[in-house]
Amino acid sequence: MEFLLCLVLAYVAGSAPWGLLIARFFCHVDPRTSGSGNTGATNVARLCGVQWGVLTLVCDVLKGTLPVCLALALGVEPVGVGLVALAAVAGHAFSCFMGFRGGKAVATTIGVFLPLAFWPLLVACVLCVLVIWRTGYVSLGSLTLVTVLPLGLLLTGQGIWLAPALAIWLLVVYRHRENIERLRAGTEKPWQCPCGKKG
Repeated sequence: MEFLLCLVLAYVAGSAPWGLLIARFFCHVDPRTSGSGNTGATNVARLCGVQWGVLTLVCDVLKGTLPVCLALALGVEPVGVGLVALAAVAGHAFSCFMGFRGGKAVATTIGVFLPLAFWPLLVACVLCVLVIWRTGYVSLGSLTLVTVLPLGLLLTGQGIWLAPALAIWLLVVYRHRENIERLRAGTEKPWQCPCGKKG
């Protein structure tokens, strides 16, 4: 019963459209119809300014971290914890509050693995930032993160979380399918810091 409750809460928490709420409340912009059309931190930052993008990022990370921490605190078995993690990420990608549409699920992926596999996650995040810095493509950095993470789990002996990591990898790659096509075609837009934009 506790596991089922955690699973439902994880999906609902993951579905919370923080990017949409922050952009509309503070900037009077709908990120679904502006910029890239995505409700994630990158588009919110482009449309509203870095500070609002960072706030969106923090909220999206926490909605992955908190359900997993709850499951761990309640003593849910590792398989169940993995399913809770997947439910939170799936909620972000297919939000029940937005007609089962959502973001690219990278921030929430960071959130769910923060309490599960900190060091592999840290390495994956560092590589993500380096790729974005060198190429300018947030999408390429995000794909690097979710690809490196399962390898890090294996190398650090944390294969217990490999199954959810691979499932999330598939989900994130699917959500980035249009970005992948643009990267192949050379038409993907690089990140440009909206430092002068006021929210």
